Amino acid sequence: MAFQKAVKGTILVGGGALASVLGLSQFAHYRRKQVNLAYVEAAECVSEPVNREPPSREAQLLTLQNMSEFDILVIGGGATGCGCALDAVTRGLKTALVERDDFSSGTSSRSTKLIHGGVRYLQKAIMKLDIEQYRMVKEALHERANLLEIAPHLSAPLPIMLPIYKWWQLPYYWVGIKLYDLVAGSNCLKSSYVLSKSRALEHFPMLQKDKLVGAIVYYDGQHNDARMNLAIALTAARYGAATANYMEVVSLLKEAEPHTGRQRVCGARCRDVLTGQEFDVRAKCVINATGPFTDTVRRMDNQDAAAICQPSAGVHIVMPGYYSPESMGLLDPATSDGRVIFFLPWQKMTIAGTTDTPTDVTHHPIPSEEDINFILNEVRNYLSCDVEVRRGDVLAAWSGIRPLVTDPKSADTQSISRNHVVDISESGLITIAGGKWTTYRSMAEDTINAAIKTHNLKAGPSRTVGLFLQGGKDWSPTLYIRLVQDYGLESEVAQHLAATYGDKAFEVAKMASVTGKRWPIVGVRLVSEFPYIEAEVKYGIKEYACTAVDMISRRTRLAFLNVQAAEEALPRIVELMAKELNWDDYKKEEELETARKFLYYEMGYKSRSEQLTDRSEISLLPSDIDRYKKRFHKFDADQKGFITIVDVQRVLESIGVQMDENTLHEILNEVDLNKNGQVELNEFLQLMSAIQKGRVSGSRLAILMKTAEENLDRRVPIPVDRSCGGL
Repeated sequence: MAFQKAVKGTILVGGGALASVLGLSQFAHYRRKQVNLAYVEAAECVSEPVNREPPSREAQLLTLQNMSEFDILVIGGGATGCGCALDAVTRGLKTALVERDDFSSGTSSRSTKLIHGGVRYLQKAIMKLDIEQYRMVKEALHERANLLEIAPHLSAPLPIMLPIYKWWQLPYYWVGIKLYDLVAGSNCLKSSYVLSKSRALEHFPMLQKDKLVGAIVYYDGQHNDARMNLAIALTAARYGAATANYMEVVSLLKEAEPHTGRQRVCGARCRDVLTGQEFDVRAKCVINATGPFTDTVRRMDNQDAAAICQPSAGVHIVMPGYYSPESMGLLDPATSDGRVIFFLPWQKMTIAGTTDTPTDVTHHPIPSEEDINFILNEVRNYLSCDVEVRRGDVLAAWSGIRPLVTDPKSADTQSISRNHVVDISESGLITIAGGKWTTYRSMAEDTINAAIKTHNLKAGPSRTVGLFLQGGKDWSPTLYIRLVQDYGLESEVAQHLAATYGDKAFEVAKMASVTGKRWPIVGVRLVSEFPYIEAEVKYGIKEYACTAVDMISRRTRLAFLNVQAAEEALPRIVELMAKELNWDDYKKEEELETARKFLYYEMGYKSRSEQLTDRSEISLLPSDIDRYKKRFHKFDADQKGFITIVDVQRVLESIGVQMDENTLHEILNEVDLNKNGQVELNEFLQLMSAIQKGRVSGSRLAILMKTAEENLDRRVPIPVDRSCGGL
């Protein structure tokens, strides 16, 4: 079995040698020229896409069935798999890609949303004199610059603050961060800098100020990971790759070589998950890019293949945007158990993570309450005591499985390789595993290079450096203004469309429905708090969305931002998809049920329900119990011991407030723990106890009843919008 470590020889190995010969300043100048030449070469070599728009899924399936033989068949539609398809097709190879779920449905959509070189890996490289880790950081920093260049609408530089609480740490971390800038060379986004205590608190006012010495700020990139993955897939499709989601590989095809008689992989038996139809897809080379499921496909080839994947679960949580500044992240370099925690603004919310714990491979990873609380506790250590970090403010939570890999050729087969590896089996199956999101392009390049060499394919060098992804070529920071002026969209919606679809935002705007209002003229929102509009559902189907889960999690990011908002939007999303895809009532109910189950288990809704149950303790002071009973009896005038929709309507009418029955039903249902259609006194006290402990926040019933009690005589309107909507 041939086995290769994937290393960038020309840029990294040669670059290291040149640096020692030329000196750092001359080397930086040389690298700048080298990168510029690479971009020019890519722009001149790559022809225009063969398709103005990606072909429909139906057309892609026909291509998969009718093509006699592809040069490359990629299994896996994550960032690496789609990157392989794009690299192959732009070299002129006949390329196919199949994915058993949706594009980016696994690890690639559940990242920390950073495009980074890895500050901690550079620290290890220096401390341990580890040249491999140094090369990995160098490669990642080059790829970071390229990704920011080719998808400017989906990515941007982000300043990240490293707070310092001990004087000796200031020079230590400053030297490390400056080396990070130096290694980046011409690819350095912006130079790092030191902040005094007062300036650090100006930039990050929520920061714990006791014993704060100062801070260091450095720059990395941030992106919308699922949309980036989708952009890679759509770009590959436009260049001619036959890409299909919901196509599962049932088995690998093999045939005997005519001269040697040796069995070699020559394709795959595929099944359309949506229809059950099966057919063969033949290819000269098959690439396994299935992330955590790497060993599953390897054992289709050889059932005795040794496992090389060691899966690790990384949990992230999303909290309201007020927990962090709008444009400044935070790095905790040494948590209580030695892990690293990022605390970052993302999509006007705050994302915190990640954990790193061994796990089993599963298609449906679930965030554990233990991991959620670990992240919350670490966040509390760095935020001011004035900021109450509440469990109820967790709006969404998810777990992603990192496909860490071991080197079977290494003397220590248990050692984890932080770089990616390319494995070539005896039958010619090529496996790409490990690595990180940032380096997907170079991983794909190494993989296709190995495929060309192993299978004697005729193709030139990689052409993906500087190749714009879908939506990036004609994007500009002011593009959203044209959307506002030309179509009458809200500014927030226009900014969102420009940042999500790039120069394709105009196509979404053309599909937007008229609101019937003076302003905005078009763009009906799916849910009031977020700028997602109904037209994105229709456009999402053109982007190969097949299910409601695809729409709430990867075409829009609602499920990752606020699961309650996602659940609220689901019925309308299903209605819109049903109209476009001709779903009957049974199919609509099935989609609703599947999507709700996804939100409940995989996006943290289960944890929310466990914060308030009919078994929740009531831990209130006697004075608080009396106060809350008095509030409850304002609604329960008949002293029944429970309140219903009729009771709430009566109180609201007495102060001149009208509210539709469906909204009232939703509000009471949030607290009706035994689901008997009424809220009992004990349930109300359980709710107030959970709110006091921070396990629940944003309860509409609690806010409504408190406001009603305070304003019965003043006739002040009562707000009933979801407040944060925490889990």
